[in-house]
Amino acid sequence: MRFRVTIRKEGQPDRGEVIEAPTRFAVYDQVQKENGTVIALSDLSGRFRLPAWLFISFGTGIKHIEISRMAKNLAAMLTAGLSLARALSVTERQSSNKHLKAVVAGLSESIRKGSSFHEALAAYPNVFSDLFVAMAKAGEESGSLADSLSVVGLQMERSDELVRKIRGAMIYPAIVITAVIIVGILMLIYVVPTLTSTFTQLGVQVPLATRMIVALSNFLVGNVALVLTALVTLVVGGVLFVRSRFGGNIVLTAALWVPVINELIRETYAARAARTLSSLLSSGVPVLDALAITRDVVHAAPFARVIDEAEAHVRKGELLSVSFSEHTKLYPLLMSDMLAVGEETGDVTGMLKQVAEFYEADVAEKTKDLSTIIEPVLMLVIGAFVGVFAVAMIAPIYSLSSAF
Repeated sequence: MRFRVTIRKEGQPDRGEVIEAPTRFAVYDQVQKENGTVIALSDLSGRFRLPAWLFISFGTGIKHIEISRMAKNLAAMLTAGLSLARALSVTERQSSNKHLKAVVAGLSESIRKGSSFHEALAAYPNVFSDLFVAMAKAGEESGSLADSLSVVGLQMERSDELVRKIRGAMIYPAIVITAVIIVGILMLIYVVPTLTSTFTQLGVQVPLATRMIVALSNFLVGNVALVLTALVTLVVGGVLFVRSRFGGNIVLTAALWVPVINELIRETYAARAARTLSSLLSSGVPVLDALAITRDVVHAAPFARVIDEAEAHVRKGELLSVSFSEHTKLYPLLMSDMLAVGEETGDVTGMLKQVAEFYEADVAEKTKDLSTIIEPVLMLVIGAFVGVFAVAMIAPIYSLSSAF
């Protein structure tokens, strides 16, 4: 991968250059060995990579949960006294996923040729995140690879669990809204034309709302293919827009203004940042490298900018908690307070872990409460939909019956 890097060295002006490296972590490592500091870094490889929290790595066919399970299994085998090569061999034989088998076989081959484990992992950037590679490297350097793999496996597992709970809370309203839209379209295509023909034959004067529904029905009946194409395009385009960096940031910014939802988002990102940073620091990753990797894991621009600022504060010798205390509208106040306590007591890692566990539990509880809030809102929406249709289409029928 190619990265454009702005490097600062004491007594020299900042300079930009392009560096070839397998991961961002490797770039930071290389610059630090040359007594430099990375001021800015951007990926020039053009490779499309999905965010690390998604379940399937792009183009690999390997689920995210399989990677976390692999990390935990390797940690268990290394703790039991197996060599890394043998542990990888067991993992390869146990795996039922042919894609994962191929990756593990590649790791084994690289290690047999003399590569370190983290270098072998870095050769598969769409499978193993910068977080995974950094944790492996820290574990190898400190002689505690098993502990590092156990920590990263737990971190990935908790992250996946959090995402699953949030998605689970959204399934019910998504199904109901989709069903309402489908039923509405079917009624406009099959039911409304029948009523319209009755009104026309009897020469009944219909109100404005009825005329609007009839016009919409006539358009749908006359342009079924066009409407279906437009719906598919809208759905696909909407998904791609939300998953893009620009679109995702717009949706996230809008969601931060929605009551209840905004608190859920803030706590979700606080849990993700705290868990990642705690995992990296506990494995011995330098704080600046840990912040850079955490920024990539957090991914969302508003929350990532706060971590950028935290990195800048740390470079100046200031406290890590300063940046988070200045952005309590994004990261909850508890996170900056706990960080400050951790800095005073010398236990930043422990405090971050407590923050992550607290917000993970709180988000899980709030997703349950969210379904309780969504149900009456959905009932009101469905009731309004049925009410408008009933008034628009049944009122003329009632008028006609009164006339007879």
